[in-house]
Amino acid sequence: MSRPFRTRVRPGVLALAIVMLVSLTAASCGNDDDGITVGSAARGTVGEIVEAPGSVTARAAATLSAPAAGTLAELRVEAGQKVNKGTVVAVIDSPELEARRESAAQALDQASRGGGSAGLSTAGYTAVRRKTDKQAATAFDDARDAAGKIADANLRGVLLKQVDAAEQQYQAASAAAAATLRSVQRGVASLGEAVDSLSAAQKLQAQQAYDLADAAVEALTLKAPVAGVVQLGGPAGGGAASPSLTDLLSSGSAPAASTALPGVDTAVPKGAYVAAGTPIVTIVDVTALGLSASVDETDVLLVQPGVTATVELDAATGASYSATVRAVDLLPTTSAQGGVSYRVRLDLAAGKYDDGTKAPTPRPGMSAVVRLQVREASDAVTVPASAIVNADGQDTVWTVRNGRYQRVSVKVGVQGEDVVQVTSGLDAGQQIVVGGADLVKAGEKAS
Repeated sequence: MSRPFRTRVRPGVLALAIVMLVSLTAASCGNDDDGITVGSAARGTVGEIVEAPGSVTARAAATLSAPAAGTLAELRVEAGQKVNKGTVVAVIDSPELEARRESAAQALDQASRGGGSAGLSTAGYTAVRRKTDKQAATAFDDARDAAGKIADANLRGVLLKQVDAAEQQYQAASAAAAATLRSVQRGVASLGEAVDSLSAAQKLQAQQAYDLADAAVEALTLKAPVAGVVQLGGPAGGGAASPSLTDLLSSGSAPAASTALPGVDTAVPKGAYVAAGTPIVTIVDVTALGLSASVDETDVLLVQPGVTATVELDAATGASYSATVRAVDLLPTTSAQGGVSYRVRLDLAAGKYDDGTKAPTPRPGMSAVVRLQVREASDAVTVPASAIVNADGQDTVWTVRNGRYQRVSVKVGVQGEDVVQVTSGLDAGQQIVVGGADLVKAGEKAS
Protein backbone atom coordinates (compact mmCIF):
# COMPACT_ATOMS: atom_id res chain seq x y z
CA MET A 1 0.00 0.00 0.00
CA SER A 2 1.29 3.42 -0.93
CA ARG A 3 1.08 5.96 1.87
CA PRO A 4 2.74 9.27 2.72
CA PHE A 5 5.47 9.03 5.33
CA ARG A 6 4.54 10.44 8.72
CA THR A 7 7.59 12.61 9.26
CA ARG A 8 10.57 13.83 7.33
CA VAL A 9 13.72 13.62 9.44
CA ARG A 10 17.03 15.08 8.29
CA PRO A 11 20.00 12.65 8.56
CA GLY A 12 21.46 12.65 12.07
CA VAL A 13 18.59 14.53 13.73
CA LEU A 14 16.95 11.44 15.24
CA ALA A 15 20.16 10.12 16.76
CA LEU A 16 21.06 13.53 18.14
CA ALA A 17 17.64 13.92 19.74
CA ILE A 18 17.89 10.54 21.46
CA VAL A 19 21.34 11.27 22.84
CA MET A 20 20.17 14.65 24.14
CA LEU A 21 17.08 13.09 25.71
CA VAL A 22 19.12 10.42 27.51
CA SER A 23 21.64 12.90 28.82
CA LEU A 24 18.93 15.22 30.09
CA THR A 25 16.56 12.71 31.66
CA ALA A 26 18.85 10.17 33.26
CA ALA A 27 22.40 9.36 34.06
CA SER A 28 23.50 6.99 31.33
CA CYS A 29 24.92 3.70 32.50
CA GLY A 30 25.56 2.16 29.14
CA ASN A 31 28.31 -0.31 28.66
CA ASP A 32 30.35 0.06 25.53
CA ASP A 33 31.16 -3.67 25.64
CA ASP A 34 27.58 -4.99 25.42
CA GLY A 35 26.11 -2.18 23.26
CA ILE A 36 23.16 -1.57 25.62
CA THR A 37 22.33 1.95 26.81
CA VAL A 38 20.17 2.55 29.87
CA GLY A 39 18.31 5.78 30.61
CA SER A 40 15.15 6.81 32.43
CA ALA A 41 11.55 7.57 31.56
CA ALA A 42 10.87 11.28 31.95
CA ARG A 43 8.09 13.82 32.01
CA GLY A 44 7.60 16.29 29.23
CA THR A 45 5.53 17.43 26.26
CA VAL A 46 5.11 15.25 23.18
CA GLY A 47 3.71 16.40 19.85
CA GLU A 48 2.61 14.02 17.10
CA ILE A 49 3.17 15.01 13.50
CA VAL A 50 1.50 13.52 10.42
CA GLU A 51 3.32 14.45 7.24
CA ALA A 52 1.57 14.47 3.88
CA PRO A 53 2.28 15.63 0.34
CA GLY A 54 0.24 18.57 -0.89
CA SER A 55 0.00 21.46 -3.30
CA VAL A 56 -0.89 25.14 -3.12
CA THR A 57 -4.41 26.04 -4.25
CA ALA A 58 -6.03 29.28 -5.32
CA ARG A 59 -9.25 30.46 -3.71
CA ALA A 60 -11.06 30.23 -7.04
CA ALA A 61 -10.38 30.14 -10.76
CA ALA A 62 -12.77 30.56 -13.66
CA THR A 63 -12.06 30.02 -17.33
CA LEU A 64 -14.17 32.07 -19.73
CA SER A 65 -14.72 30.33 -23.05
CA ALA A 66 -16.38 31.36 -26.29
CA PRO A 67 -20.10 30.48 -25.95
CA ALA A 68 -20.46 30.18 -29.72
CA ALA A 69 -18.35 30.04 -32.87
CA GLY A 70 -17.17 33.41 -34.11
CA THR A 71 -14.27 35.79 -33.82
CA LEU A 72 -12.63 37.48 -30.85
CA ALA A 73 -13.84 41.02 -31.52
CA GLU A 74 -12.36 42.59 -28.37
CA LEU A 75 -9.80 41.54 -25.78
CA ARG A 76 -9.85 44.18 -23.07
CA VAL A 77 -7.31 42.73 -20.64
CA GLU A 78 -3.65 41.77 -20.55
CA ALA A 79 -1.96 38.79 -18.92
CA GLY A 80 -1.26 39.49 -15.23
CA GLN A 81 -3.81 42.30 -15.03
CA LYS A 82 -5.99 42.48 -11.92
CA VAL A 83 -9.72 42.75 -12.57
CA ASN A 84 -12.83 43.12 -10.44
CA LYS A 85 -15.84 40.85 -10.55
CA GLY A 86 -18.09 41.88 -13.44
CA THR A 87 -15.32 43.51 -15.50
CA VAL A 88 -15.77 42.99 -19.25
CA VAL A 89 -12.69 41.07 -20.39
CA ALA A 90 -13.59 40.09 -23.97
CA VAL A 91 -16.33 40.27 -26.60
CA ILE A 92 -17.07 37.53 -29.15
CA ASP A 93 -18.65 38.33 -32.51
CA SER A 94 -21.00 35.48 -33.51
CA PRO A 95 -22.97 36.10 -36.74
CA GLU A 96 -24.99 32.92 -36.10
CA LEU A 97 -26.39 34.08 -32.76
CA GLU A 98 -26.92 37.62 -33.99
CA ALA A 99 -28.83 36.31 -37.04
CA ARG A 100 -30.97 34.14 -34.74
CA ARG A 101 -31.82 37.19 -32.62
CA GLU A 102 -32.69 39.23 -35.73
CA SER A 103 -34.98 36.46 -36.97
CA ALA A 104 -36.64 36.26 -33.55
CA ALA A 105 -37.12 40.05 -33.55
CA GLN A 106 -38.91 39.88 -36.90
CA ALA A 107 -41.16 37.05 -35.68
CA LEU A 108 -41.96 39.03 -32.54
CA ASP A 109 -42.88 42.08 -34.62
CA GLN A 110 -45.21 40.00 -36.78
CA ALA A 111 -46.86 38.38 -33.76
CA SER A 112 -47.30 41.76 -32.09
CA ARG A 113 -49.19 43.02 -35.16
CA GLY A 114 -51.58 40.07 -34.87
CA GLY A 115 -50.58 38.22 -38.01
CA GLY A 116 -50.98 34.48 -38.48
CA SER A 117 -54.23 33.58 -36.64
CA ALA A 118 -57.06 35.69 -38.04
CA GLY A 119 -59.78 33.98 -40.09
CA LEU A 120 -58.82 30.44 -39.09
CA SER A 121 -61.09 27.43 -39.40
CA THR A 122 -61.01 24.70 -36.78
CA ALA A 123 -58.67 22.62 -38.92
CA GLY A 124 -56.46 25.63 -39.67
CA TYR A 125 -56.40 26.49 -35.97
CA THR A 126 -54.99 23.05 -35.13
CA ALA A 127 -52.33 23.30 -37.84
CA VAL A 128 -51.21 26.75 -36.67
CA ARG A 129 -51.02 25.61 -33.04
CA ARG A 130 -48.87 22.63 -34.00
CA LYS A 131 -46.59 24.90 -36.02
CA THR A 132 -46.29 27.28 -33.08
CA ASP A 133 -45.47 24.38 -30.75
CA LYS A 134 -42.73 23.23 -33.15
CA GLN A 135 -41.26 26.74 -33.35
CA ALA A 136 -41.25 26.97 -29.56
CA ALA A 137 -39.52 23.60 -29.20
CA THR A 138 -36.83 24.65 -31.70
CA ALA A 139 -36.28 27.95 -29.86
CA PHE A 140 -35.91 26.18 -26.50
CA ASP A 141 -33.48 23.61 -27.96
CA ASP A 142 -31.36 26.36 -29.54
CA ALA A 143 -31.35 28.33 -26.28
CA ARG A 144 -30.28 25.30 -24.24
CA ASP A 145 -27.52 24.52 -26.72
CA ALA A 146 -26.23 28.09 -26.55
CA ALA A 147 -26.39 28.18 -22.74
CA GLY A 148 -24.65 24.83 -22.41
CA LYS A 149 -21.54 26.20 -24.14
CA ILE A 150 -21.03 28.97 -21.58
CA ALA A 151 -18.09 28.22 -19.27
CA ASP A 152 -19.24 30.42 -16.38
CA ALA A 153 -21.26 27.98 -14.30
CA ASN A 154 -23.34 30.71 -12.63
CA LEU A 155 -24.28 32.40 -15.90
CA ARG A 156 -24.92 29.05 -17.55
CA GLY A 157 -27.21 28.03 -14.72
CA VAL A 158 -29.15 31.30 -14.88
CA LEU A 159 -29.74 30.97 -18.63
CA LEU A 160 -30.78 27.32 -18.37
CA LYS A 161 -33.28 28.21 -15.64
CA GLN A 162 -34.57 30.99 -17.87
CA VAL A 163 -35.12 28.46 -20.67
CA ASP A 164 -36.91 26.06 -18.31
CA ALA A 165 -39.19 28.80 -16.99
CA ALA A 166 -40.00 30.01 -20.50
CA GLU A 167 -40.82 26.50 -21.65
CA GLN A 168 -43.18 25.95 -18.73
CA GLN A 169 -44.94 29.23 -19.45
CA TYR A 170 -45.37 28.37 -23.10
CA GLN A 171 -46.63 24.86 -22.36
CA ALA A 172 -49.30 26.38 -20.11
CA ALA A 173 -50.34 28.84 -22.86
CA SER A 174 -50.41 26.08 -25.49
CA ALA A 175 -52.48 23.86 -23.21
CA ALA A 176 -54.94 26.75 -22.68
CA ALA A 177 -55.27 27.21 -26.45
CA ALA A 178 -55.96 23.49 -26.91
CA ALA A 179 -58.55 23.54 -24.11
CA THR A 180 -60.32 26.51 -25.72
CA LEU A 181 -60.53 24.64 -29.03
CA ARG A 182 -62.12 21.67 -27.28
CA SER A 183 -64.66 24.08 -25.78
CA VAL A 184 -65.43 25.34 -29.28
CA GLN A 185 -65.96 21.76 -30.48
CA ARG A 186 -68.36 21.16 -27.59
CA GLY A 187 -70.21 24.35 -28.46
CA VAL A 188 -69.44 26.16 -25.19
CA ALA A 189 -67.03 28.72 -26.67
CA SER A 190 -66.73 30.67 -29.92
CA LEU A 191 -63.99 30.23 -32.50
CA GLY A 192 -63.05 33.85 -31.87
CA GLU A 193 -62.18 33.02 -28.26
CA ALA A 194 -60.02 30.15 -29.46
CA VAL A 195 -58.24 32.40 -31.96
CA ASP A 196 -57.55 34.95 -29.20
CA SER A 197 -56.11 32.19 -27.03
CA LEU A 198 -53.90 30.96 -29.88
CA SER A 199 -52.75 34.51 -30.64
CA ALA A 200 -51.72 34.94 -27.02
CA ALA A 201 -49.69 31.71 -27.22
CA GLN A 202 -48.05 32.87 -30.47
CA LYS A 203 -47.08 36.22 -28.97
CA LEU A 204 -45.69 34.53 -25.86
CA GLN A 205 -43.66 32.12 -28.00
CA ALA A 206 -42.28 34.94 -30.14
CA GLN A 207 -41.37 37.04 -27.10
CA GLN A 208 -39.67 34.12 -25.38
CA ALA A 209 -37.73 33.20 -28.54
CA TYR A 210 -36.46 36.77 -28.79
CA ASP A 211 -35.57 37.01 -25.09
CA LEU A 212 -33.61 33.74 -25.20
CA ALA A 213 -31.81 34.71 -28.42
CA ASP A 214 -30.98 38.11 -26.93
CA ALA A 215 -29.61 36.47 -23.77
CA ALA A 216 -27.37 34.26 -25.92
CA VAL A 217 -25.99 37.35 -27.70
CA GLU A 218 -25.47 39.13 -24.38
CA ALA A 219 -23.45 36.12 -23.19
CA LEU A 220 -20.95 36.88 -25.97
CA THR A 221 -19.71 39.69 -23.72
CA LEU A 222 -17.45 37.83 -21.30
CA LYS A 223 -17.36 39.22 -17.76
CA ALA A 224 -15.10 38.19 -14.92
CA PRO A 225 -17.17 35.99 -12.55
CA VAL A 226 -14.66 36.59 -9.75
CA ALA A 227 -12.07 39.21 -8.90
CA GLY A 228 -8.55 38.08 -9.62
CA VAL A 229 -5.56 38.03 -11.94
CA VAL A 230 -5.88 37.43 -15.67
CA GLN A 231 -4.22 34.52 -17.42
CA LEU A 232 -4.78 34.37 -21.16
CA GLY A 233 -6.24 31.11 -22.45
CA GLY A 234 -7.24 28.18 -20.31
CA PRO A 235 -5.39 26.43 -17.48
CA ALA A 236 -2.05 25.11 -18.73
CA GLY A 237 -2.11 21.37 -19.24
CA GLY A 238 -5.79 20.92 -18.49
CA GLY A 239 -9.18 21.17 -20.11
CA ALA A 240 -9.76 22.01 -23.74
CA ALA A 241 -6.75 23.32 -25.56
CA SER A 242 -6.67 26.77 -27.02
CA PRO A 243 -6.23 26.95 -30.80
CA SER A 244 -2.68 26.96 -32.06
CA LEU A 245 -1.23 29.39 -34.55
CA THR A 246 -1.91 26.88 -37.32
CA ASP A 247 -5.58 26.74 -36.29
CA LEU A 248 -5.91 30.50 -36.23
CA LEU A 249 -4.54 30.84 -39.75
CA SER A 250 -6.76 28.09 -41.14
CA SER A 251 -9.75 28.69 -43.39
CA GLY A 252 -12.22 29.11 -40.57
CA SER A 253 -12.94 25.52 -39.60
CA ALA A 254 -13.21 24.70 -35.91
CA PRO A 255 -9.75 24.33 -34.33
CA ALA A 256 -8.72 20.85 -33.32
CA ALA A 257 -8.19 20.41 -29.59
CA SER A 258 -4.92 18.54 -29.94
CA THR A 259 -2.99 20.62 -32.50
CA ALA A 260 -1.34 23.19 -30.21
CA LEU A 261 2.30 23.51 -31.22
CA PRO A 262 5.14 23.37 -28.66
CA GLY A 263 6.71 26.76 -28.15
CA VAL A 264 3.72 28.67 -29.54
CA ASP A 265 1.67 31.00 -27.35
CA THR A 266 -1.79 29.45 -27.13
CA ALA A 267 -3.49 32.71 -26.15
CA VAL A 268 -6.15 33.69 -28.68
CA PRO A 269 -5.28 37.03 -30.36
CA LYS A 270 -7.86 39.69 -31.12
CA GLY A 271 -9.66 39.07 -34.40
CA ALA A 272 -8.93 35.32 -34.42
CA TYR A 273 -11.55 32.69 -35.16
CA VAL A 274 -12.77 30.76 -32.12
CA ALA A 275 -14.87 27.64 -31.92
CA ALA A 276 -17.53 27.26 -29.28
CA GLY A 277 -15.80 26.32 -26.02
CA THR A 278 -12.40 27.81 -26.89
CA PRO A 279 -10.83 29.19 -23.65
CA ILE A 280 -10.27 32.95 -23.90
CA VAL A 281 -9.11 33.98 -20.42
CA THR A 282 -8.81 32.47 -16.97
CA ILE A 283 -9.38 34.60 -13.88
CA VAL A 284 -7.49 33.35 -10.81
CA ASP A 285 -8.47 34.59 -7.35
CA VAL A 286 -5.30 34.54 -5.23
CA THR A 287 -6.54 36.76 -2.40
CA ALA A 288 -6.54 33.73 -0.11
CA LEU A 289 -4.24 30.82 -0.88
CA GLY A 290 -4.88 27.35 0.44
CA LEU A 291 -3.44 23.86 0.44
CA SER A 292 -4.73 20.50 -0.63
CA ALA A 293 -2.97 17.65 1.20
CA SER A 294 -3.34 13.90 0.70
CA VAL A 295 -3.47 12.13 4.08
CA ASP A 296 -3.26 8.34 4.36
CA GLU A 297 -6.28 6.49 5.73
CA THR A 298 -4.24 5.30 8.73
CA ASP A 299 -3.69 8.89 9.84
CA VAL A 300 -6.75 10.81 8.67
CA LEU A 301 -8.87 10.14 11.78
CA LEU A 302 -6.35 12.22 13.74
CA VAL A 303 -6.90 15.23 11.48
CA GLN A 304 -9.70 17.60 12.48
CA PRO A 305 -10.68 21.15 11.43
CA GLY A 306 -8.57 23.65 13.34
CA VAL A 307 -5.44 21.49 13.44
CA THR A 308 -2.37 23.60 12.69
CA ALA A 309 0.45 22.67 10.36
CA THR A 310 3.83 23.82 9.16
CA VAL A 311 4.48 23.77 5.43
CA GLU A 312 7.62 23.52 3.34
CA LEU A 313 7.62 24.31 -0.38
CA ASP A 314 9.97 22.80 -2.92
CA ALA A 315 10.09 26.24 -4.56
CA ALA A 316 11.15 28.10 -1.39
CA THR A 317 13.99 26.16 0.21
CA GLY A 318 14.55 27.15 3.83
CA ALA A 319 11.20 28.88 4.23
CA SER A 320 8.44 27.71 6.55
CA TYR A 321 4.74 28.56 6.19
CA SER A 322 1.90 28.03 8.65
CA ALA A 323 -1.50 26.59 7.79
CA THR A 324 -4.76 25.56 9.47
CA VAL A 325 -7.05 22.69 8.51
CA ARG A 326 -10.33 23.95 7.10
CA ALA A 327 -12.02 20.68 6.15
CA VAL A 328 -11.40 16.96 5.60
CA ASP A 329 -13.14 15.25 2.68
CA LEU A 330 -15.49 12.40 3.55
CA LEU A 331 -14.89 10.43 0.35
CA PRO A 332 -11.46 8.91 -0.32
CA THR A 333 -9.11 9.05 -3.27
CA THR A 334 -7.57 5.79 -4.44
CA SER A 335 -4.10 5.98 -5.94
CA ALA A 336 -2.91 3.98 -8.93
CA GLN A 337 -0.94 1.79 -6.50
CA GLY A 338 -4.10 0.95 -4.55
CA GLY A 339 -3.48 3.12 -1.49
CA VAL A 340 -6.40 5.02 0.02
CA SER A 341 -6.02 8.62 1.13
CA TYR A 342 -8.27 11.57 1.95
CA ARG A 343 -8.00 15.16 0.80
CA VAL A 344 -7.42 17.68 3.58
CA ARG A 345 -8.03 21.34 2.78
CA LEU A 346 -6.08 24.01 4.63
CA ASP A 347 -5.84 27.80 4.75
CA LEU A 348 -2.28 28.93 4.04
CA ALA A 349 -0.69 31.86 5.88
CA ALA A 350 2.48 33.84 5.17
CA GLY A 351 5.88 32.25 5.53
CA LYS A 352 9.31 33.20 6.86
CA TYR A 353 12.89 32.13 6.40
CA ASP A 354 15.01 31.00 9.34
CA ASP A 355 16.49 34.48 9.65
CA GLY A 356 13.03 36.03 10.03
CA THR A 357 12.79 37.56 6.56
CA LYS A 358 9.52 37.27 4.68
CA ALA A 359 9.19 34.28 2.38
CA PRO A 360 7.82 34.73 -1.16
CA THR A 361 4.12 34.33 -1.88
CA PRO A 362 3.55 30.86 -3.39
CA ARG A 363 1.84 30.23 -6.71
CA PRO A 364 -1.10 27.86 -7.12
CA GLY A 365 -0.01 24.33 -7.95
CA MET A 366 3.36 24.44 -6.17
CA SER A 367 4.36 21.22 -4.42
CA ALA A 368 4.40 21.21 -0.63
CA VAL A 369 5.17 19.00 2.35
CA VAL A 370 2.52 19.50 5.04
CA ARG A 371 3.35 18.63 8.64
CA LEU A 372 0.08 18.37 10.56
CA GLN A 373 0.39 18.76 14.33
CA VAL A 374 -2.41 16.33 15.13
CA ARG A 375 -1.93 15.63 18.87
CA GLU A 376 -0.02 16.92 21.86
CA ALA A 377 0.36 15.63 25.40
CA SER A 378 1.84 17.79 28.16
CA ASP A 379 3.25 16.62 31.50
CA ALA A 380 3.30 13.12 30.06
CA VAL A 381 5.50 10.12 30.84
CA THR A 382 7.86 9.98 27.87
CA VAL A 383 10.50 7.61 26.52
CA PRO A 384 12.69 7.70 23.42
CA ALA A 385 11.05 6.05 20.42
CA SER A 386 13.97 3.59 20.38
CA ALA A 387 12.88 2.23 23.77
CA ILE A 388 9.58 0.86 22.41
CA VAL A 389 9.87 -2.76 21.26
CA ASN A 390 6.97 -4.56 19.63
CA ALA A 391 6.71 -8.15 20.83
CA ASP A 392 3.91 -10.37 19.50
CA GLY A 393 1.84 -7.33 18.58
CA GLN A 394 2.27 -5.72 21.99
CA ASP A 395 4.27 -2.56 22.73
CA THR A 396 6.86 -3.25 25.42
CA VAL A 397 9.79 -1.59 27.17
CA TRP A 398 12.83 -3.20 28.77
CA THR A 399 13.13 -1.95 32.37
CA VAL A 400 15.83 -2.45 34.97
CA ARG A 401 14.39 -3.87 38.19
CA ASN A 402 16.47 -5.24 41.03
CA GLY A 403 19.50 -4.97 38.78
CA ARG A 404 18.10 -7.17 36.04
CA TYR A 405 16.36 -6.58 32.72
CA GLN A 406 12.62 -7.15 32.70
CA ARG A 407 10.17 -6.69 29.81
CA VAL A 408 6.96 -4.77 30.64
CA SER A 409 3.93 -4.11 28.48
CA VAL A 410 3.06 -0.46 27.93
CA LYS A 411 0.33 1.51 26.24
CA VAL A 412 1.54 4.16 23.82
CA GLY A 413 -0.24 7.50 23.40
CA VAL A 414 1.01 10.47 21.39
CA GLN A 415 3.90 9.50 19.13
CA GLY A 416 6.40 12.22 18.30
CA GLU A 417 9.34 12.06 15.93
CA ASP A 418 11.84 11.04 18.59
CA VAL A 419 9.82 10.79 21.82
CA VAL A 420 6.75 8.70 22.63
CA GLN A 421 4.13 9.13 25.36
CA VAL A 422 3.51 6.11 27.59
CA THR A 423 0.04 6.23 29.14
CA SER A 424 0.28 3.08 31.26
CA GLY A 425 2.81 0.47 32.38
CA LEU A 426 5.63 2.84 33.23
CA ASP A 427 6.35 5.70 35.65
CA ALA A 428 8.62 8.68 35.22
CA GLY A 429 12.09 8.02 36.64
CA GLN A 430 12.08 4.27 35.97
CA GLN A 431 15.25 2.97 34.39
CA ILE A 432 14.74 1.66 30.86
CA VAL A 433 16.81 0.47 27.95
CA VAL A 434 17.02 3.26 25.36
CA GLY A 435 19.59 1.73 23.05
CA GLY A 436 20.47 -1.80 21.99
CA ALA A 437 17.08 -3.22 23.04
CA ASP A 438 17.49 -6.05 20.54
CA LEU A 439 20.52 -7.28 22.52
CA VAL A 440 18.71 -7.54 25.86
CA LYS A 441 17.73 -10.92 27.36
CA ALA A 442 15.10 -11.27 30.06
CA GLY A 443 16.53 -11.77 33.54
CA GLU A 444 20.04 -10.90 32.46
CA LYS A 445 21.98 -8.76 34.93
CA ALA A 446 22.15 -5.10 33.93
CA SER A 447 25.64 -3.75 33.44
